[in-house]
Amino acid sequence: MGRHKPKKKRRGLKIFLVVLLVLVAGIGAYGYSIYHNLSKAANAVHSPVDRTPEVKRSSDLELSKREPFSVLMLGVDERAGDKGRSDTMIVITVNPKLKSMEMLSIPRDTYVEIVGRGTQDKINHAYAFGGVEMSMNTVEKYLDIPIDYYVKMNMEGFQDIVDAVGGVTVNNDLDFTQGGHHFAVGELNLNGKEALNYARMRKNDARGDFGRQMRQRQVIQGVMNKGANISALWKYDDVLKALSKNVETNISFDEMKSIQKNYADARHNIEQIQVEGSGGFIGKVWYYFVSDEERAKIQDKLKEHLELK
Repeated sequence: MGRHKPKKKRRGLKIFLVVLLVLVAGIGAYGYSIYHNLSKAANAVHSPVDRTPEVKRSSDLELSKREPFSVLMLGVDERAGDKGRSDTMIVITVNPKLKSMEMLSIPRDTYVEIVGRGTQDKINHAYAFGGVEMSMNTVEKYLDIPIDYYVKMNMEGFQDIVDAVGGVTVNNDLDFTQGGHHFAVGELNLNGKEALNYARMRKNDARGDFGRQMRQRQVIQGVMNKGANISALWKYDDVLKALSKNVETNISFDEMKSIQKNYADARHNIEQIQVEGSGGFIGKVWYYFVSDEERAKIQDKLKEHLELK
């Protein structure tokens, strides 16, 4: 694997939340009031995207029939006058029959075709060029699978969500210090600020961006586990407020209810997938290159999980 060229790091956290499971966890358990507030929050974050898919299904996805589906997670640092880049891109496939999820982190510097631009560039530039639509189309063509849904999070507000669910628990395999916080090896309970620093560290890890991606996925799983725990509903109002301010998705409230009903068990068995490649320069710009063989291997794995083969 090539060595990443050092670069100035954005200050936003480079991870985000699997919001669909958190929003609908325990629906109906506390009666109409919570149901009403969940509906209101779901409508607030709902933002449909109008696009022509690069990879089409043979028939429309039916969640009521427990068909496997995919989600593109985008972690974006947005500032005034700057649309931002999706420095975190995670594709999740969910198969309820296997009761499993596959979680693929796509390195932000991966050299790909940017669909709609007719150029080759870093995959995270797709968001800067064309927002959610171009990101979905680019990832869809690169992986050769349908991307059914997206969840976009403004990472500046992520620590509020971690705090709202009562923090997260992770298993750390590397002793390091980041942002004034020391992270020892072993099981750690992290609040929002600690989770932000834990997941953003890259320079002191010999694995570079891959180590950071692993920590990102750990925090995502931690939020999922806390958000889907019935005890988190005691603070549901804080959770919903944090989500409403920082999340957008094309998943409707009815679809969220169907996912909660038919797919919730899948979160207990998550396989993390790493993209193998090498780094190098084109001119003075550093990219991450993935071979055709590696790309085909990942495509086949995701297609099998989505029951498309």
